[in-house]
Parts: sequence; C-alpha cells; structure tokens
Amino acid sequence: MENKRLLDIKDLRVSFFTPGGEVKAVRGVSWHLDEGEAIGIVGESGSGKSVSVYAVMRLLQNTGKIVGGSIEFDGKDIISLSEKEMRDIRGNKIAMIFQDPMTSLNPVLTIKRQISEALQLHMGMNKDESRKRAAELLEMVGIPEADTRLDDYPHQFSGGMRQRAMIAMSLACNPRLLIADEPTTALDVTIQAQIVELVKRLRDEIGMAVIWITHDLGVVAGLADRMMVMYAGHVVEEAPVKEVYADPRHPYTLGLLGSLPRLDGIREDRLTSIEGLPPDLLALPPGCPFEPASYTNLTLPTTYSV
Repeated sequence: MENKRLLDIKDLRVSFFTPGGEVKAVRGVSWHLDEGEAIGIVGESGSGKSVSVYAVMRLLQNTGKIVGGSIEFDGKDIISLSEKEMRDIRGNKIAMIFQDPMTSLNPVLTIKRQISEALQLHMGMNKDESRKRAAELLEMVGIPEADTRLDDYPHQFSGGMRQRAMIAMSLACNPRLLIADEPTTALDVTIQAQIVELVKRLRDEIGMAVIWITHDLGVVAGLADRMMVMYAGHVVEEAPVKEVYADPRHPYTLGLLGSLPRLDGIREDRLTSIEGLPPDLLALPPGCPFEPASYTNLTLPTTYSV
C-alpha cells in the first residue's frame, strides 16, 4: 500500500524585493513528500534550500514573497490560509528545528515555558499536564534529570542540549511533518551523530515525515529516502539517495560528491573543487545556471555507494 501524499509543491517561486531589484531566490521548484518519508535537501548557501521550506511555514521575511506556484499540505492550500489558520498548523501539524538554537530559543524564558506553550495552545493542557509532558519530551531526547532541567534557561544548556531542547519543542504535539534546517551545523561530529540517530529513531516511533536541510551529504546518506540537490533556486537533481550516489547525473552533484573525503580513498588524491562563484540571482542567465562549459569536466574518481 502506497503512502498518502502529505506535501505537494508545484512551480513554487519566491522572490525578495530589495533596493537593488528582485532577487528570485526560488525559481519554479516542484517536489512532493509522502507520509512517513524523509527527504534531504542539499546545496550551497544561497541555493534556496531554507527559503523553500520557510515558504511552506509561511515564515518569509517582510521583503520575501511567494510570487507563484502552489503548496498543498494534507490537501490544504497553504498559500491561501489566513494567519490564524497557519498558527494552528505551525508547531502542531508542521514543526521546525531551526539552525541556531541559541538565537531561536528565548533567553529570558525557561525551557519549560518554551516547550509547554505549544502544549497548552494546541493540545489544551493545563500547567501541571504540560510540565509532565515537557519532562517526558526532554527524557525522550536524552536530557538527564529532565524534570529539574525544565526550570533552567537556554544559557545553562550546552550547544547539544539546546538543540535537543529544540527537538523536544518541535515534537511536543506529535507533528506529521518535521522540518530540520541544518540543525547540526554548529555541533561537533559526536553530537551531530547523536542528533541524527535521535531523529531517525523518533521518525520510526512517531511515523512523521522529515525534511532535512544540510550541506553534509554524509548526513543525507544515513537519514533520507530521497535526495534533492538545489543550485541558484533550481532543483538540479532529485532521486532516491542510493541512485544519486551510485549514478549522479548533474555536474553540480558530481562536484558536491567529489568534494567529500573518503575513508577508502588514496591519501594523495586531491578533493574536487568547483571553480568560480555562484551566479548573481538578480541576473541569472537563461537555462541551467550551472551551464558554463568549465564545469562539464567534473568527474568522480570512483562510484559512490550508500
């Protein structure tokens, strides 16, 4: 039995209107996500990864605007919903782990207050019920002495613990979709691996779908079912993870994979680099923005596998 389509994005276009002109950050992107599925979105900074999911959450900055396309979540047109209707979805049916927990958590509110707010708002719990559930969530994400730590402030948590607290907040209402926007970027590799394993375990237990945005292709290999590569606001390649690693089709994907160090590689081999600079989003050339002939010689030394 096939899973039900949860998120369906068609021809999404997002622009930022600046004094210098219209920056077309996302240009005609189309993709979908089924219930319980995990998709990884990779690409360099400025490729449109985060902007595309911020559009799903309707959290674009004042200068940002959805200028075309459609976003359907569970059969509902996200773009046409009122702000009140979106508040019922954010943190309830769709949750998000932001990139930097130190700036995403409110420094003057306790961890308990920040987790229990969603429980009281969306699930109608009272203070005692929300505190008990908040402690359970902290235990679920691996924070010891959870009931005591609930009364701490964000600055009293380490970086890894703050990120775990963010995950606890996002899972408070058992969302159907979890969006993780580079949640392990500022963490060391040990904590990073723990966070990835935690999300994988919770995905299996809760059955939620996951969108994982990252620069790290290794994380995508261990977490996602499908992989989407973005460049200059376009999706340049999309396929199951194993297919992308075994048989990448786009020169940019080749460049990303070639830049990865390999445990089985020859030590003297140099990593592949992508010459030049990303294109100006104010004046993109027609066709594929990665078109320049200098990029067509990018090759992989050997076949990658997952």
